[in-house]
Amino acid sequence: MSFRLALVAVFAGLLPVGTQAQSVQDAPSSLFVELNTVEDIDGGCRFTFVARNGTGQAIDTAMFEAVVFDSSDRVATLSLFNFRELPVDRVRVRQFRIPDLSCSNVGQVLINGVNRCVVGGAESEICSDALSLSSRTEMELLG
Repeated sequence: MSFRLALVAVFAGLLPVGTQAQSVQDAPSSLFVELNTVEDIDGGCRFTFVARNGTGQAIDTAMFEAVVFDSSDRVATLSLFNFRELPVDRVRVRQFRIPDLSCSNVGQVLINGVNRCVVGGAESEICSDALSLSSRTEMELLG
């Protein structure tokens, strides 16, 4: 009887390891978009984004609807940010300038939705399903 209990205890101790390994392998892939820098230039605010497509599928077109809020949480502008093509596991830097807006007046940026996402020549949900956002600036990037 004690041999069976020892065998059960050893087997039970191994279960979390197997479960953990499986969950790491099954972790969802992501489309990482980071707000990297913001700077005032030519009478507007320039947003620099770093994107890495970790979805396993080349994205032909990724266009996001972005809402820029001022420091009082009021909508300053609504714009389309066209990230164009995003190859698999490659880093891409994209810049977007909002005219007549000082970066010091921007409080946060919201990725309000996907305007267009094309994979393999067809519309896809991967840009919204796999989107992962972060910011290296004091501005929050929401989604």
